[in-house]
Amino acid sequence: MRITKHPILVFPEKKKVEFIFEGKKVSGYEGDTIASALHALGIMTLSYSIKAKRPRGFYCAIGNCSACQMVVNGVPNVKTCITPLEPEMVVFRQEDKGVLI
Repeated sequence: MRITKHPILVFPEKKKVEFIFEGKKVSGYEGDTIASALHALGIMTLSYSIKAKRPRGFYCAIGNCSACQMVVNGVPNVKTCITPLEPEMVVFRQEDKGVLI
């Protein structure tokens, strides 16, 4: 799910960053946000709507909506589309207002 070849752009190789997603060690790259790293791994559901419990994914990518809010290092409601990926972060989906699922 990551663009590797492009007719005009060049993508330099970046340092791999390992983090924990729901108990599994996964990786992204330096410069990724949490949401973009998960999206590149094929993980499309980042949270669930409060009332209907419908899956929510990567939507605005600028921090305006709440579709990507997750629990990061024990802190709920982190907007993962604007939060840079850091080594050994612990990330969980959240279903309600900061409640782990």
